[in-house]
Amino acid sequence: MKKILLILVPLLAFLGGAVGGDMLGGARTSGQAGHDAGAAATGEHEPPAAPDPEKSAKDGGDGKAADGDANLDWFTFPNQFFVPVLRNGTSSAVMILTLSIEMPASARADIEAQEHRLRDALLNALMIEANTGAFDGNFTAEPTLRRLRDALLAAGQRTAGPNVKRILIEDIGRQFQ
Repeated sequence: MKKILLILVPLLAFLGGAVGGDMLGGARTSGQAGHDAGAAATGEHEPPAAPDPEKSAKDGGDGKAADGDANLDWFTFPNQFFVPVLRNGTSSAVMILTLSIEMPASARADIEAQEHRLRDALLNALMIEANTGAFDGNFTAEPTLRRLRDALLAAGQRTAGPNVKRILIEDIGRQFQ
C-alpha cells in the first residue's frame, strides 16, 4: 500500500496542476501560452507580424518593405554572459544571460567585427548593474528589465554607434551558489 501511495500522490498532484493550469490558461493555444510566458519574463511584447503576401508583391516580391524596420537583423552572442552577484565581498549568485543585438541588416559585418568590444562593454554594464542591485529581488519586473536594457543599449551604442538599435534579453536566470 505504501508503494502505491508513493506513486499515486505525485501523479495526482501532477494531474491536478495540469488541470489547474489549463483552467487558468483559458482559450490560449500551447504555442501562444509559451510565447506569452517568455515575453512576460523578458519584458518583450508582441512579435512582428508575419509577412503579408500582397504587401510583399507590392514591394517587389522580396518581402522587404521600404521602411527601415523590415531591414533589421539580429546578432546573437555565441556565448552566454555570466555575471557574479557579490554581497559583502562574497559571490552569492551568478546571473546567466543570453543577449542579442538588433541592428540594420547592412551593419551586420560591422557588428560582427566588433563582437569582442561589444561583449566587453555589455559585460561592464552588467557588472555595474549587478553592483547597484539590479539583480536583487524580482529582477524580472518590467521596470528592472527596462533599466537593464537601457544601460545595455547605452553601452552598445557607445561602443558600436547608432547601428545598435536594441538589446534583446533572450534568456535570464540566477543561479545561487
